[in-house]
Amino acid sequence: MPLTPDWATFFSAELAALAALTGFVVVAISINLARILSYPHLPSRAGEALIGPVGAITATGLVLIPDQPPALLGAELVVIGLVAVVAPIVFQSRAWSARTQASERIARAATNEGFNLTFVIGGSLIFAGARAGLYWIAAGDILCIIAIVLSAWVLMVEILR
Repeated sequence: MPLTPDWATFFSAELAALAALTGFVVVAISINLARILSYPHLPSRAGEALIGPVGAITATGLVLIPDQPPALLGAELVVIGLVAVVAPIVFQSRAWSARTQASERIARAATNEGFNLTFVIGGSLIFAGARAGLYWIAAGDILCIIAIVLSAWVLMVEILR
């Protein structure tokens, strides 16, 4: 499924934005590493903050590879999406004992796993040959940018409270 020039431009810009913002999360972790390590639930939160962005960067990079058959691209996107959904759940389940409020657990899951489901849906549609899957991948990228900003805020500012 060849990308139109407009889609290629969009995904190229998204890839650059995702990479730059992911760098902010890495810097936030580096600056506050001692503080992050002093709380038992925060190292997994820091790792979790990197899974989604790395998945989105990988998915967006895969979309930009020219001349991929739709079935191959779709399968790749589904696998990336599933890994990006399951890995944070594993991290979160380890930290649930430190988090007693159900609302906090739900909000955290929604901001981490929710946008990654768009890659699974988009990949499934692309696998079936539907160009509509690109809209789902685009939505995942945009939602991931929001999640990255929230994670960077938590790791840079909220951790100091």
